[in-house]
Amino acid sequence: MPENIIQTEFSAEMQQSFINYSMSVITSRAVPDVRDGLKPVQRRVLYAMNELGLNADKPHRKSARIVGDTMGKYHPHGDSSIYETLVVLSQDFKKGMALVDGHGNFGSIEGDGAAAMRYTEARLKRFTQEVYLADLDKNVVDFVPNFDETEKEPSVLPVRIPNVLVNGSEGIAVGMTTSIPPHNLSEVVDGMKYLMDYPDASCAELMQFIKGPDFPTGGIVTNKDELLAIYETGRGKIKLRGKAEIIQGKKRGEKDCIVITEIPYTMIGANIGKFLNDVMELAETRKLPDITDISNQSKEEIRIVIELKKGADAEKILQGLYKKTKLEDSFGVNMLVIDDGKPKVLGLREILERNIAFQMEINTRKYTTLLQKDRERLEIQEGLMAAVDIIDLIIEIIRGSKDLKMARGCLTEGKTEGVNFKTKTSERQARKLSFTEAQATAILELRLSKLIGLEILQLRKEHQETAARIREYERLLGDEKAMMGAIKKDLDRIKKNYGVPRRTAIENQAAAVFEEAPAEAAPVVFAMNRFGYGKAMDPAVFAKNQEAVLSDNRVVFTCMSDARVGLFTREGALHQVKMKDLPLCKPRDKGVPLDNISNYDSTKETIIAVLPMETLESQTLIFLTEQGLGKRVSGTELISSKKTIAACKLGAEDGLAAVLPQTKAHVALLTDTGTGLRYPVEELPLQKKTALGVKAAKLSSGQHIKAAYVLDPKEELTAVLEDRPVRISALKCRKREAKTEKLTFE
Repeated sequence: MPENIIQTEFSAEMQQSFINYSMSVITSRAVPDVRDGLKPVQRRVLYAMNELGLNADKPHRKSARIVGDTMGKYHPHGDSSIYETLVVLSQDFKKGMALVDGHGNFGSIEGDGAAAMRYTEARLKRFTQEVYLADLDKNVVDFVPNFDETEKEPSVLPVRIPNVLVNGSEGIAVGMTTSIPPHNLSEVVDGMKYLMDYPDASCAELMQFIKGPDFPTGGIVTNKDELLAIYETGRGKIKLRGKAEIIQGKKRGEKDCIVITEIPYTMIGANIGKFLNDVMELAETRKLPDITDISNQSKEEIRIVIELKKGADAEKILQGLYKKTKLEDSFGVNMLVIDDGKPKVLGLREILERNIAFQMEINTRKYTTLLQKDRERLEIQEGLMAAVDIIDLIIEIIRGSKDLKMARGCLTEGKTEGVNFKTKTSERQARKLSFTEAQATAILELRLSKLIGLEILQLRKEHQETAARIREYERLLGDEKAMMGAIKKDLDRIKKNYGVPRRTAIENQAAAVFEEAPAEAAPVVFAMNRFGYGKAMDPAVFAKNQEAVLSDNRVVFTCMSDARVGLFTREGALHQVKMKDLPLCKPRDKGVPLDNISNYDSTKETIIAVLPMETLESQTLIFLTEQGLGKRVSGTELISSKKTIAACKLGAEDGLAAVLPQTKAHVALLTDTGTGLRYPVEELPLQKKTALGVKAAKLSSGQHIKAAYVLDPKEELTAVLEDRPVRISALKCRKREAKTEKLTFE
């Protein structure tokens, strides 16, 4: 076979391929169809359960069986995504109306995962059977081949309600997302009926019935006045609050507390645990110091209790929780759906219009199918009734015929050739017969028991009922208003049987106002380990664990909680860190990387000294570089509100070796070759920070200053150089430009 090579521009091919992939993800995975409000995987799971016969009155079946059937017949993707869909369809805290009746561990509102699918069982809810899957046998929707063309599946389910509103939807596609909140079933039904009566109704009129979203977790929508714009455009932000009540301690010694009974929809799952941790952190960092304890006492219903100090301002604390935690959150609305095979953002009115049109379509197809079947039934009933009246002739024809074909020909066309009649009269009567093929088949299959008098009366009664149904179907199909009436009657039945009271309150509430009281400055201990992690500690805790803290950390000193800490780097920069940005830790806690809370970059810089900034104003600092230059600088030159400043001017390929407060009379320099020099501090001149400095020691070629210390004339001082203890105090006091001498290692 000859090769067929197609030459094409690579960029054009990539562009078209990516567009095809994107549209496949958008239309076949992530975005719901506006008609049934379901994504393909949800539709396939429900249809597979229906095909398995997992009705509400039948026993539950293993979830693994449902997932296997769905994957093998309709959805050739990972079993985990199919099972996750099944789980979500059963969770009444995520869906406005749960569609699956789960048996076993199907997860919890607090984010606990479902058990493995081999352990759990499921079946359809009665609501799903009657509202989502009814009449599939009546040609109400198109069926299309599955992925390997061995099965047929519905292109859309004949859902009787605007499910895209009732259950909402969330999904991330390629370049677009959908986020539709759930709504109250009864309100959506009322709004849909009103639009059927008044097709020109505005969105504002519809919102007299559909007040706004109705989340299964309850809570409060606080921006009622903004909802109209959201529902007109299909985009916006809904502001949510949890519902909390303040309970005053009635008995002596009993504390006041805030009890949260409903949470924002966005808090379900792991965010409940995050909320608890956030409240604890606010209490520990003294941003809400009047909180003494928080406990999650939720069982079937949400109950989170926050205990307060005696005399605390509970309302102020509640406002603080709204401001600083997920107890107040926003739900981003983007009502993106698949409409006529294309992704579109629709408003409330457009979604209801599409659903009304869909209901008209499926009901028209339903009653057309029923009309056809009842017409066929009426034809057979009329034939049987006519046959009963001449049953003796029918029996004579059947007995006188040589085969079934001869009997059928006589009944349908009056052919008497070959038929053995008892009398000429019977033959003349037989020639007049003209039953249809369907009637003839029914007559030939007629059982003798049907000739009993009561059976004949029943046949005539069924004929009357069939004729009445046909007249009703013809009336519905011929009158749009009559069809609308039938749809509204069906909607009223659904509302009566399955409607639930509204759970989410719709209000206008002012934004939370919380002025954080400035924390009182208190002494804290700063500690930094050799990996550049910093933390703050309570002085009392440090005192109890002093030895362990000093051994584990490179720098430890006490400062005030509102102070700043200066990080001097080898590259000559000074970075400032606010103590309030450091977590209050226990001795064994790691803390946070100083990179995260300052401009310091550990990949490009090396910290050579850490000093409290509050002491610099009254101090003089000693700067020594690796290439042997030194100077003294007034600390006031380094006081700045900027997070980073240049602390010292450096020569080419030079770096800072040490920065020391001038707290003692002598300075001692140590080199990387094991030599040192000691002399009075005053021999280093007082210069500006922009000066390069003077020669601090006479270094041999290749020598560099490694470290420096300050000490008093008669002070005994031992330091560690390259893991070896060295006696600094053994160095003789000499001149600044003297040559370094050999160190005494112990």
